[in-house]
Amino acid sequence: MKDKCLKTYTIIGVFFVLAAGSLAHFLYDWTGSNAIAGLFVPVNESVWEHMKLLFFPMLLYSAFGAWIYRRQIRCIVSALCLGITAGTLLIPVFFYAYTFILGRNIFLLDIGTFVLSTVIAFRLAFQLAVSCRAKPYILLSCVMVGVLFACFLWFTNHPPDIGLFSAYAPSDFALPC
Repeated sequence: MKDKCLKTYTIIGVFFVLAAGSLAHFLYDWTGSNAIAGLFVPVNESVWEHMKLLFFPMLLYSAFGAWIYRRQIRCIVSALCLGITAGTLLIPVFFYAYTFILGRNIFLLDIGTFVLSTVIAFRLAFQLAVSCRAKPYILLSCVMVGVLFACFLWFTNHPPDIGLFSAYAPSDFALPC
């Protein structure tokens, strides 16, 4: 019974994050460039800012799930935190891998990167919650989410001058002759 409820929670979570992340992509513009909204949603077209599309909706959904399942599933927090971290970090991995291979970014592959990262994040969280293999790493997993959270808040207004934080254009990925 517990696994069936967790599976339903996981599937709903994938759709929640995909919907919320898609809406979040436009929220900064819809709020008239509100600085508070900008802390939690992309403020430009950089890969870093697009990592927020998965991170914050999954964090919100995971907080809800951790509260609901805290008594039934002893390792839900560590599982969800590792899922959040993995999914968020997979976005730049997939993006830079495919743009390196193709020499440019493609809008549909950008969307696919978000979808695939979300599915993997929830699949990992589900497997770790069921197996409880992440329980020994609860402190580390929570710290990683906390560090990502703080980095998103800080780097929104103080981005380093490196590619991950720069708004990209298709010509940025041209392969050398």
